[in-house]
Amino acid sequence: MARRFVFATDQYYHVFNRGIARQPTFLTYTDYKQALLTLSYYLALHPPMKLSRWKELSMKLRDQVLERIYENRDRHVDLISFVLMPNHFHMLVKQHTDGGVTRFMNQFANSYTRYFNTKRHRLGPLFQGIFKAVIIETIEQLLHVSRYIHLNPVVSHVIAEEELDRYPWSSFPQYLNRKSPFLDTLPVLSEFISPDAYRTFVHDQIDYGETLEKVKHLCLDE
Repeated sequence: MARRFVFATDQYYHVFNRGIARQPTFLTYTDYKQALLTLSYYLALHPPMKLSRWKELSMKLRDQVLERIYENRDRHVDLISFVLMPNHFHMLVKQHTDGGVTRFMNQFANSYTRYFNTKRHRLGPLFQGIFKAVIIETIEQLLHVSRYIHLNPVVSHVIAEEELDRYPWSSFPQYLNRKSPFLDTLPVLSEFISPDAYRTFVHDQIDYGETLEKVKHLCLDE
């Protein structure tokens, strides 16, 4: 079961949350894009400005700011994998600085909620209280959770299996293409001979079976 604890630096965690009262949190393409930008932007330990201010800059200046953020490894957490679903999200992270997980998750949730509420003339929280977290204790668990996260769109019947490799609101396509300016895929991919071998590892468990039993305590409904 997910529990609250003091997060340890250099430790991996599966963190997740869903919309309050199970309501949708990502309704449109623009919402998903904003969420992706938010989570990548606030990885930085010291963002140069608020995300809303960054969006007011010229395209050239925006690119320069992002480039500095991506090149600077001074981050709250290393983001290992993630998925955004219609009413919830999952992330696999490694705490990089003391208190990093909590600060990163709060900045992500607060910034995205402000965007969502402003866009829809809405008030109040968007996500269901404090985020949940489960500590990752073994390499086997790290791999299973990564697979669980990447399979979420299929097992939740949001997309068909043949669409999984291209699901844009997940880190899975970046795992297959090795293109990840803000992701750290090495902890997972280093356990496989190639990205294609990792793809097979994920697709072979579409039916889930025993793997679901191993990670069902990490699900939002538990």
